[in-house]
Amino acid sequence: MLTWMQRHKKWLVITIWISVIAFVGAGFVGWGSYQYGSSSGSVAVVGDRKISVDEYQREYSSLYRQYSQVYGNKFNQEMAKKIGLPDAALSLAIQKNLILSYADDLGLLVTDKDIAKELVQMPSFIKDGKFDKELYVKVLSQNGTTPVAYEKSLKRDLLLQKVESLLDFTPTANEVNNLAKLLFAQDDVSIKILDPKSINIDVTEEKLKEYWAINKIKYLSTDSYDLEISKLPLKIITPSEDELKEHYAKFKTDYKKEDGKLKTFDEAKDDMIKVISLKESKKDALKKYLALKKDEIKFDETKTIYEDKLPFSAENINEIKTSKLGVVLKPFEDKDGFTIVKVIKKNDPKPLSYELSKDMVKADYLDIKRTDKMKVLVANELKNFTGEDLGFVNRASINKIKGLNSNEAYTFLNKLFTSSEKEGKIEIGGKVVVYKVNSSKLADNITKEENSSVNDILSKLERTELMNNLINNLKSKYEVISSSDSKE
Repeated sequence: MLTWMQRHKKWLVITIWISVIAFVGAGFVGWGSYQYGSSSGSVAVVGDRKISVDEYQREYSSLYRQYSQVYGNKFNQEMAKKIGLPDAALSLAIQKNLILSYADDLGLLVTDKDIAKELVQMPSFIKDGKFDKELYVKVLSQNGTTPVAYEKSLKRDLLLQKVESLLDFTPTANEVNNLAKLLFAQDDVSIKILDPKSINIDVTEEKLKEYWAINKIKYLSTDSYDLEISKLPLKIITPSEDELKEHYAKFKTDYKKEDGKLKTFDEAKDDMIKVISLKESKKDALKKYLALKKDEIKFDETKTIYEDKLPFSAENINEIKTSKLGVVLKPFEDKDGFTIVKVIKKNDPKPLSYELSKDMVKADYLDIKRTDKMKVLVANELKNFTGEDLGFVNRASINKIKGLNSNEAYTFLNKLFTSSEKEGKIEIGGKVVVYKVNSSKLADNITKEENSSVNDILSKLERTELMNNLINNLKSKYEVISSSDSKE
């Protein structure tokens, strides 16, 4: 086995890391929203189990949030649709219900006691050190659900966990040790770091204009919008002490410190004034919105704004992008109050003048010329290589790489140990590292932490493989009828 692993070292490492990434990714995939009818309807049937619209939307919302955390403001419903989140959400819901149907056949049950045991451990429902039913109901209500719906969802999750627990796998010590030797193998390597920025390029206005003339179609503005805009500043309200105390009594769980503890009345006072002021200002903004919509009053100004300069949140920018012309949009909330917008015209991107695109033109010109010169430099270095000998390194030898920051060194080492070439180049952060592997050896003196890490990898890989095989078998065991089938 060890001989085979040594012979297939590079391939096996790639396979393992890809599989681990796939396993981790499977835990938080997010999906998009189909336009189904009533929330009480079904989007699919798996065996005897119906997948409700609510269940599907929960999968979608959870996964959408995960992608939003990764991509930030760039991620929106349009992007979600493009990458196939609606289909993926439905697929995930179906897979879960295949497993749940299997659990039904096995006779696995989740009791009320199991649910209660889980609930009393959830921090969101703990008050003064113990589970608080009133807080429980309030938190669920604030999140648009009920105890019945939440406990039904929790019951499903616990049942899924019971099936997953049947797939527990413990690798042998020999398997862990052999893989650890491979994963933490060491290479005796020599390197030379080449930085394109150190290459001098002769740049003249004439050369830049010549390059721009040939490539100007590349330098376009973003879309722009002709907008009518009206603003309503935040109206600061000064509630009485009694009004603030009444508000605090109703909504004190909304006011928390960074550590999650509730703010005292005095600590929350400024926040409460802002919230109350915002609520009152919103009423005024809605009145102005209706007046603008009925054309009873005029907008404050008309502006043409490029998309990348729109001073609104990603959500509100998306509203502008998808709005029909002439429609008055509901008030946008911002730090200074509210803004009401009507889209008059949408303008396509236009070629930028040389003056406006000069910085981009220069950057591209330098990049191309430096890349050309770098290719020649790398080829010459590989012919007569005289790099710095680092000695034996492994994936963790970040501090041995001088001339690269820690992130660059980490990337270089990972690429080095997944490459099948004894010598070559690795591009990192705009730099090029020319390398030569002088010799290799399997790791010895594996630490407890490394052994534990490999044990986790093997366990997760095996569980993932078992789960995939189980789902594939269940697809032939249970009939699946999906609403999406009728749309094809």
